[in-house]
Amino acid sequence: MKIICIGRNYAAHIEELNNETPGNPVVFLKPDTALLKDGSPFFYPDFSKNIHHEAELVLKISKQGKYIQKKFAHRYFDEIGIGIDFTARDLQDQCKAKGLPWEIAKGFNGAAPIGGFKPADDFEDQKNIDFHLTINGETRQKGNTSLMLFDFGTIIEYISQFFMLKKGDLIYTGTPAGVGPVQIGDKLEGFIGTEKLLDFEVK
Repeated sequence: MKIICIGRNYAAHIEELNNETPGNPVVFLKPDTALLKDGSPFFYPDFSKNIHHEAELVLKISKQGKYIQKKFAHRYFDEIGIGIDFTARDLQDQCKAKGLPWEIAKGFNGAAPIGGFKPADDFEDQKNIDFHLTINGETRQKGNTSLMLFDFGTIIEYISQFFMLKKGDLIYTGTPAGVGPVQIGDKLEGFIGTEKLLDFEVK
């Protein structure tokens, strides 16, 4: 199982980090050891003082495929969930300043919390899915798939050129604006529509 992540997929988030708008999806990977499941707590690591939350919709791949055309992409995932792409922003900034890869800032242990999933068929319009993240009961991030630069089909078509997708793989599809730091003691809850699917604490 692999975790494939898409960066810079919402214009407002690109602006808040002063990044360039990409011509193609920005792709990076997290190891399976980054996955944090079943509401387990996230333990704040010693190597960073600036861990940021990035709430994202997550696709669960349902069958193997490569070189998948966009028009067939919907056949390759059967569930949509919500997760967090935790980022050690201080480490990432250091790596970027030196022109180095920044996997250590994105792929560390527990950096990919994942909540529950809903059947993809439950969504009447996958280009109009609301989701949001609250921290300690306060809404911090709100997103809708209509605001994505690259929709689900485009993402799957693009990444399947390079990586064979296999059943159980997860695709984190990018975060909207509102990213920011978490602190020890924070309670994070993620929602698709009004349904809470993610719930864990930072310790």
